[in-house]
Amino acid sequence: MPANRTLRVVLIMFALAFAARAYARADHTTDELPKPAADLPAGKEGEKRTAVFAGGCFWCTEAVFEQLVGVGDVTSGYAGGTEETADYELVSQGNTDHAESIRITYDPSKISYGELLRVFFTVVDPTTKDAQGPDHGRQYRSAIFYANDDEKRVAEAYIKQLTDAKLFKAPIVTTLEPLKGFYPAEQYHQNYVTCNPNNPYVQQFAIPKVLKVKEKFKDEAKK
Repeated sequence: MPANRTLRVVLIMFALAFAARAYARADHTTDELPKPAADLPAGKEGEKRTAVFAGGCFWCTEAVFEQLVGVGDVTSGYAGGTEETADYELVSQGNTDHAESIRITYDPSKISYGELLRVFFTVVDPTTKDAQGPDHGRQYRSAIFYANDDEKRVAEAYIKQLTDAKLFKAPIVTTLEPLKGFYPAEQYHQNYVTCNPNNPYVQQFAIPKVLKVKEKFKDEAKK
């Protein structure tokens, strides 16, 4: 077996072992987060709404939300900064106001904004400032970018609900930020997990999140 292929196999095996350990860890003190007490009104069938969240590397969060019933499209991109600085190389340096984000297009008659928040807080670490897993820097912060006062109200209420219930081992530091713009990332970032399932990073950090949602949101996951 060629040396480079042997190294690839070893890396993948290590990634799988690490993923199993990461998947077993939980940032919150309960196996299941409660449904939000406050939510947006349900929409009409076929209606389209969008939600923009940041939860670390957008490869991971994109793959998580793509598998939910009612979610039609998930786009990886940048939010929090300007259009001029919405570039992967610039954002990766941590010198912009952007966070790696996803824009979720969903049918509110099938899945609610509040339920999207519940999935979000299930898979991200909302208690560590400017970091998710191995990725550190403001561009990897956990954030909810609200498009209007109603989204802000529901997000604030859910964070308070989780805080009052003491469901996390540390205070929630997820930021609530007004959505000033969302800028799609470069094409090679889109559907990254689907296109690169054997990538060691994907195996370590994305696949465990996908599996976690499949287990905890069985009724909401696409078959």
